[in-house]
Amino acid sequence: MATVIEMDPRGTQHCETTALGVLLRHQGLDLSEPMLFGLGSGLSFIYWESKNMGFPFLGGRVKPFDLTRNLATGLGLELLVQETASPRRAWENVVVPLDAGHPVGLQLDSYYLDYFGSKVHFGGHVVAMYGYDDHDAYLVDTEQQGGAVCTSLTSLAQARAARGPMTAKHRSFTLTAPRNLHSPRDQIIPAITACADAFLNPPIANLGYRGIEKAGKLVRTWLQRTDNPQRDLPQAALLMEKAGTGGALFRNLYRDFLGECAQLLDSSHLRTGHGLYTEAATLWTEVAALITKAGESGEVQCLVQAGTVLFDLSRMEREAMQALSCLGREAPNAIQP
Repeated sequence: MATVIEMDPRGTQHCETTALGVLLRHQGLDLSEPMLFGLGSGLSFIYWESKNMGFPFLGGRVKPFDLTRNLATGLGLELLVQETASPRRAWENVVVPLDAGHPVGLQLDSYYLDYFGSKVHFGGHVVAMYGYDDHDAYLVDTEQQGGAVCTSLTSLAQARAARGPMTAKHRSFTLTAPRNLHSPRDQIIPAITACADAFLNPPIANLGYRGIEKAGKLVRTWLQRTDNPQRDLPQAALLMEKAGTGGALFRNLYRDFLGECAQLLDSSHLRTGHGLYTEAATLWTEVAALITKAGESGEVQCLVQAGTVLFDLSRMEREAMQALSCLGREAPNAIQP
């Protein structure tokens, strides 16, 4: 038995938007990766550390799968999500839509996938599956992981069954675009203002602009947080720049989203937000470089400098989101035909 769906296997930079792009192009809706990320209100920030973590974590996006839910709701897509504790049922949930000609999104632990070079557990990884045969599953992953790839059915089953932080119970999902699909352009303002409101009003101090400020205080202590700074600090910086973030902890993607929107909507608030996120993206890359240098050299001054830049970023992103939160209050004639 074998099923392989003909499709555009374009791998992009972030796993969830890569999978969403595959599923939506199959439905005839081709949106750029920044547009998918932005319409899913994907930008966020979290500073996270706990006793069972070896080292603090900086995250730049909403929780896994929230982006997919946000995008589906905004565009009026039919999102069918299936989860189960049964491996047999989980496989049926994938095979049935595939045999009917529909690619399927999967959330799994990337550690078990054959083609992954770096073996680190991450239960929030998302791929699109477009086929299978008796031995292998055919997937689309990020460009960094190879785009159109394959992994053994055994490894796929292990990845889907994994338990731990951010994992889901064999989660699979499909997207269907209705005939009366909401216009992506009409969803720009609601998506941006929802993202801005969440960022400006975080429920705890670890999130949003308050989380960035907290990171600015705590990053100065990072050399004392590890017995192996030469490993842990460069790895933290690598996760900010290279681990499917699109660079600059997802700020490059959001900058490009706002740039696309500014070509569609004539808004001073949008231009302000785009300008500030253009500057912020550069500064996030600078923070990552300083953290790397601190790990390699052991110089605490690099972390002090990174903390100062993070304070600037907290203020800058707060100002950007305050401007963007005003988008919905502009006169309708501010939108170009």
